[in-house]
Amino acid sequence: MDPLPLKEIAAMSGAKLLGRDTGATFVRFNKDTRTIKPGDLYIGLRGEKFDGNEFAAQAFELGAGAALLDSPVLAEKLAEFHPVLLVEDSLKALTLLAAAWRSRLKLLVLGITGSSGKTSTKEFAAAVLGSKYRVVKTEGNLNNHIGVPLSILTAGYDAEAAVWEVGMNHPGEIAPLAALIQPACAIITNIGTAHIEYMKTRDAIALEKGMLAEAVPATGSVILPAEDDQSDSIAARCHAKVVRTGISHGDLIASELESTSEGTRFTIFHNGIKVSASIGVHGTHMVQNALLALAAGLEMGVPLEKGVKGLAKARLVGGRLEQKSIAGVIYLDDTYNANPESMVAALNTLRIVPGSGRRIAVLGKMGELGEHAADGYRRTGEAAAKLADILLTVGSEATSIATAARAAGLGRVHDVEDTAAAARMLSQLARPGDLVLVKGSRSARMETLFEHLQN
Repeated sequence: MDPLPLKEIAAMSGAKLLGRDTGATFVRFNKDTRTIKPGDLYIGLRGEKFDGNEFAAQAFELGAGAALLDSPVLAEKLAEFHPVLLVEDSLKALTLLAAAWRSRLKLLVLGITGSSGKTSTKEFAAAVLGSKYRVVKTEGNLNNHIGVPLSILTAGYDAEAAVWEVGMNHPGEIAPLAALIQPACAIITNIGTAHIEYMKTRDAIALEKGMLAEAVPATGSVILPAEDDQSDSIAARCHAKVVRTGISHGDLIASELESTSEGTRFTIFHNGIKVSASIGVHGTHMVQNALLALAAGLEMGVPLEKGVKGLAKARLVGGRLEQKSIAGVIYLDDTYNANPESMVAALNTLRIVPGSGRRIAVLGKMGELGEHAADGYRRTGEAAAKLADILLTVGSEATSIATAARAAGLGRVHDVEDTAAAARMLSQLARPGDLVLVKGSRSARMETLFEHLQN
């Protein structure tokens, strides 16, 4: 963001300015005292288990230049020594501020949602668009009703394009976020079973995710996966041009996929043109994500050849099929998150990555599946039986994967209590040259396996 005076921020957010206006300007907005930097404007948000207003004094001690609060008592007290913006509801004020700032920005916005692959697709798309434009993007997983406004507030006047994730886990969350970002283009990565505990059916998930597609005006474009069985229903709701990408068919097609030591090479076919491309990560599903990004680039003015060069420079953030070597064993760290679809995709990747060693899968629980959990764990176990030589499941909730894998004929299956036990077993089982996939939902904290292995 470009510097904004406190009085202007107050007007944009509907706040009352208490205390002395120091004349300072603000470029950073922060809701977390753990990452406060001098000069930040602290935003006190209320959660189910905490009240951010109560941390405002600490934020000032750490150097915050002002605070936006919705607790009149705390605001009046702190305003004796610091500038404070008092509002009725901090989250609403944050949203108003972001909306006002977004209205000032002249930039092309690509919105991305889907059941899985959002962040990988975001990184690919940012690299593609970055070959032509100055790009801002969602950092980390700031893709909800709090994260999206904060992401908007990081964009400056010099930005030419933005790639923003839009996430949800309950009905009614996508539409207001889509209205906030004002996308010129949208990508729906897929419709799976992530968050199905709250959404109940895939049709309901498609209805919700499709709200982003509906928000794209007739002058824009919506990019959909050709192989997804929900794409037709979403396309029927679009006002914008619809473009489909896929491995088997689509407007933009990838074929001749080849896993190498450095990632994946493939060939793109588009309008009679054949272009070679590569990404620095393994997996057919990653190629599918890359295709979505390239298609968005084409629709937003990036020539295919230029986009392919940008794509080759993309680097995914940690926990997304990140390759690591420990004592000669190659690990695929895919611990960022998990649902049945991404589990099966990762297991397929485990099988196709080059290497002469055995394929070992270490899998943890999957969250937010509700009544669909049994089916999700069964499908994962059956896939592991076909694609892994050895399976370790971690935690009591993941034992259903082990049960399904045994029933499907996999002989070497172990279920352990936690990642420490998994690390001990791997130290005995895994040999140099073996390839090990590690995956589970964020709540499973499967990434701690690597700490135990290092120790």
